[in-house]
Amino acid sequence: MEIRQVRYFVVVAEELHFGRAAARLHIVQSAVSQQVRRLEREVGVELFDRSPRHVRLTAAGARFLPEARALLEAEERARAVAAGFAGQGSRALRLGTSTGLGAHLDRVLDRFAAIAPGVPLELVSAPARERLERVAEGDLDAAFVRGGMSAPGLRVVPVWRDPLVAVLPARHPLAAGEDVALADLAVLPLRLPARRTIPALVDLVVTACHEAGFEPVPGPPSQALQDTLAEIGAGEPMWTVAYAAHTGQLRSGRVAFLPFRGPGLSLPTGLAVRSAAPSTALARLIETCTAPPAPGDLAR
Repeated sequence: MEIRQVRYFVVVAEELHFGRAAARLHIVQSAVSQQVRRLEREVGVELFDRSPRHVRLTAAGARFLPEARALLEAEERARAVAAGFAGQGSRALRLGTSTGLGAHLDRVLDRFAAIAPGVPLELVSAPARERLERVAEGDLDAAFVRGGMSAPGLRVVPVWRDPLVAVLPARHPLAAGEDVALADLAVLPLRLPARRTIPALVDLVVTACHEAGFEPVPGPPSQALQDTLAEIGAGEPMWTVAYAAHTGQLRSGRVAFLPFRGPGLSLPTGLAVRSAAPSTALARLIETCTAPPAPGDLAR
């Protein structure tokens, strides 16, 4: 029996719907169903009565639910105790990251090294939903997430907002300005990642275009950002967006980065951690991430 299987069972029992449970867990429905089936095989009894119209707990499932919750609570207590000891030593903190953090991540690394010099910080890059799952399972100590993502058993500490900038070919007439109005981009194809990969970003940009009075012209799907920027700089006029904090690492003579005129676009970024009391080292990391940037921190 795996803790993950028990956690999935509890969420399905609370939702009585595998689709809603999968949405809460930020994983696909088939993975939830598969793990719950494995749990049922291991305990030797069906925990849910499934039909096309409903999902209900069986008598065995109803008896098992309070014990499952108690097991998850015991796991959290055990993690908290272990984390307390780990915080006193030099165990590396594992931090989930993503592309686009740019100067934010540089600032966090510099400050954390200053206030917790004896604690190594190991960076782990993974897709957003995978980062959340790995924090919940204890494989990561914390992870950066954007757009209000969360998961059961976790809390997300707000750390900063990430402004977006428009990326245009450097040769385009709009690139000569200091900023750009969103409506001025209406005639240019917009390149964005597939929504399933970064839904918060795609929804933010598309909604902003609608509010500016136009339906964005879809360009080719964006894959790796560096490749997309190279193609924008060399091909037909198109545009995309990038995180302002990341532009210092993306400089290219072929493209221009322009802030949006007016209120602009930005996404909230948070630090996802388990709900249990943090270790001393993790508390220092949270303190580091929530400290306001010093002047010039984001202008590297």
